[in-house]
Amino acid sequence: MKFAIVFLTTFVLCLAVSSGFLFRKTTKAPVPTTVQARTTAQAKTTAQAKTTAGPVKKTTAGPTKKTTQGPVKTTQSSKGGKLWALLVAGSNTYGNYRHQADVCHAYQILHAHGIPDENIVVMMYDDIANNARNPTPGIIINHPNGTDVYHGVVKDYVGKDVTPKNFISILTGDKEAVKNIGSGKVIDSGPNDHVFVNFVDHGATNLIAFPSGELTKKELNDALTKLYNEKRYNKLVIYIEACESGSMFRNTLPNNTNVFATTASDYDESSYACYYDEKLKAFLGDEYSVNWMEDSDAEDIETESLQKQFQIVKNVTKESHVQEYGDLTIGKLVVGEFQGRANAPAKKLPKADKGRMVNSRDVPLDLLQRSLADAKNDEEKKEIQTQIAMMLEKRSVLEAVFKKLASSFSNSNRMFNQLFLTKPEDLVELDCHHDLVKAFSKHCFDFGRNPYALKYAYILTNICQAGLNVNEAITNMQQICSQVKIHGIVE
Repeated sequence: MKFAIVFLTTFVLCLAVSSGFLFRKTTKAPVPTTVQARTTAQAKTTAQAKTTAGPVKKTTAGPTKKTTQGPVKTTQSSKGGKLWALLVAGSNTYGNYRHQADVCHAYQILHAHGIPDENIVVMMYDDIANNARNPTPGIIINHPNGTDVYHGVVKDYVGKDVTPKNFISILTGDKEAVKNIGSGKVIDSGPNDHVFVNFVDHGATNLIAFPSGELTKKELNDALTKLYNEKRYNKLVIYIEACESGSMFRNTLPNNTNVFATTASDYDESSYACYYDEKLKAFLGDEYSVNWMEDSDAEDIETESLQKQFQIVKNVTKESHVQEYGDLTIGKLVVGEFQGRANAPAKKLPKADKGRMVNSRDVPLDLLQRSLADAKNDEEKKEIQTQIAMMLEKRSVLEAVFKKLASSFSNSNRMFNQLFLTKPEDLVELDCHHDLVKAFSKHCFDFGRNPYALKYAYILTNICQAGLNVNEAITNMQQICSQVKIHGIVE
């Protein structure tokens, strides 16, 4: 009898263990946080998936909190497609340190969250890390006393390959156009894929600049239309850090093409540099950019929505008005749908004072003025004062050129004021504006190499909106600029 009881008890215990009823914790299924939430079966599969992002090093900038995200998640979008990213720093020279620092930090976020290098394209001039003025060779930081964000960055297009033409080719997946250029990588996305674009540089009304040349509002929106018509994405998100960056989408980006864009500033204001570093003699970042990236570092981007991140960034960005455009319903999706879905340890950086933030266009002058204050002797002080005087003279020349251009169409003070003193709200004549921008950059000053000229670029929009003749405007440009002969106008 005892033997029968022992046998029966043992049998029941074995059956329970094999069926998983003992020694297993039960948890409730997570509540879907996006409008495209996965099924329960997909969620279970995802919870067991291993990250492809590799180990993440601890930051030395402060304590690293363990992630509370739970099991590792897939790096695919909720539609089962791939995640792609195009990261662009559109400037060069050490004075623009912050732009490449921003883009390197963005790369580290995407990489840590599992987006593979073959799906990330980076465009950066790459003249900062090993610049003679960099006291920490091979290292770039984006936060005071921060960790190196340059290490490991895959640089696909550097130097002279960072151009508007290549940007459009890469974004639209034109492999033939970039054959034998840089890495040759493009955003080779399909109808189920999500695409993230981050552009950081100087900008102006209805254009953004590159180290040489510029991208007009028409070119960018034409490229997005092409992508939509060719079904090269399921959802596309763009973050732009540049002065007057809101003008690139204002009243132009449709709300029904599955594109969501946020910008550092409104159509008529500058973006701002922050985190000036006394040792590096450079601004480490831009206010809008460091705000969204430090949020992505600290938050669980598998639960935080794009709209929540936008609102946080908007609230903490004090010097400019952060904007959003396009299909705002995409804001319901979690940030991880575009910045990577694999878990990464949360990195709550120590709170740092952003310091006196500076209008992006005034950074070159501000850096010289700081150098003057730190000058060790009269000889050094005199040299810096000479550089400041030259810069101010060049700025006066740039302003004079635009005034003359406005005057060439003005038979009254009213017309001059309309062209020169009025900031345009909208651009309707995209073709006219595109032609004038390209002509000015060719016959007068390359916007990419003369960021201060961007301050007056709105006049080109005004000429088009006033219905003035494009060919006449170009002829006037040629005549006016042929008389300007100042060597080294570049700031």
